[in-house]
Amino acid sequence: VQLQASGGGSVQAGDSLRLSCAGSADTFDTYTMGWFRQAPGKEREFVAAVNYSGGRSFYVDSVKGRFTISRDVAKNTVYLQMNSLKPEDTAVYYCAADLKSSTNWPRAVIIEYWGKGTLVTVSS
Repeated sequence: VQLQASGGGSVQAGDSLRLSCAGSADTFDTYTMGWFRQAPGKEREFVAAVNYSGGRSFYVDSVKGRFTISRDVAKNTVYLQMNSLKPEDTAVYYCAADLKSSTNWPRAVIIEYWGKGTLVTVSS
């Protein structure tokens, strides 16, 4: 069972990127899926999560209004559309999956499944 993330890259401030994360099995049908990020020298932080049906999402305050998380249930894939990127968004972004509801992700000590990170670099 794997999570495969893609879509990172290097962009200028104000640009957009879309990250994708595909689950390798139907295991994730009932899981909340989402994203964390870790900037250089900082702790990993929650970014956004969406519930299993795609109907409920939750974001960290710093990305609200700029990032949108969505989910294609049929493809077992979650997306993170990142607009108006800022240099402070520079980080390795990690896809994750867990049974916890999206609102519990920021305080979660344990997240069950992790994908390999994808690097997003935003230059000013």
